[in-house]
Formats: sequence, C-alpha cells, structure tokens
Amino acid sequence: MTASKHGSCLCGRVSFTVTGDLAAPDACHCRQCRKQSGHCFASTNVPRAALVVAGDENVAWYRSSEKVRRGFCRTCGSSLFWDPPERDWIAVAMGAFDTPTGTHLDRHIFVAEKGDYYEIGDGLPQHPR
Repeated sequence: MTASKHGSCLCGRVSFTVTGDLAAPDACHCRQCRKQSGHCFASTNVPRAALVVAGDENVAWYRSSEKVRRGFCRTCGSSLFWDPPERDWIAVAMGAFDTPTGTHLDRHIFVAEKGDYYEIGDGLPQHPR
C-alpha cells in the first residue's frame, strides 16, 4: 500500500494529501523565503500528480518572480506552496504537514542570503545558492 501524508493550513480551510514518500526537504534562506515565512522556508518537492488539495478556492497565489508563485491560505495566511508552474513538481511547506512526515532535512540553500540573527549549526550541507 502506498503511503499518504496529510496536512493543512492553520485554520483548516485548505488541506492536502500527498501520495507516496516525501523527498528529503531543504531549508531555503533566501530573502524572499525569509520574508514570506518569517524565517527560513523548509519544503519538499512533490510530483504534481501526487498532490490533492481540498479547499483550493481558499488558496491565494502571489507571483514572487517570473518563474515562481507562492500559495498561502487567504484566510489565515499559512504559507503552503512554492510553485514553479513550468515544472512537473510543486514544493509543499514542511510545517503544514501533520506529523510524522517520515523524512528529515538534508540541506540548506541560499545561505549567502540568510539572516544575520541566526547561525546554522546542524552540520548539514550549506549551499550559497
């Protein structure tokens, strides 16, 4: 039987199910992710066909660049998705999943843009971009 992982926004108006195992997530420290989430943004890339969203009429999209849009609950503001529409996958926020997720962070990206108020001390690989 294929595993499913479930999650939702804070208010519950948006929920989702991912069929299959989750890929190891990364933590993005870029300026945009920090501003959108309030800190770094941990997410996992999910094949579009494996994601089912309930309450998608409650997802608001913000086009943060030419290549990416960010999805959040229009009621509670929970950050949920990082979506490059030209790709066959979508990134789902790790904080929105119900636990256990069965995966662990495996790298930090865009650390050249990280905030000056914290250090990364977990020993995981750190990529400048």
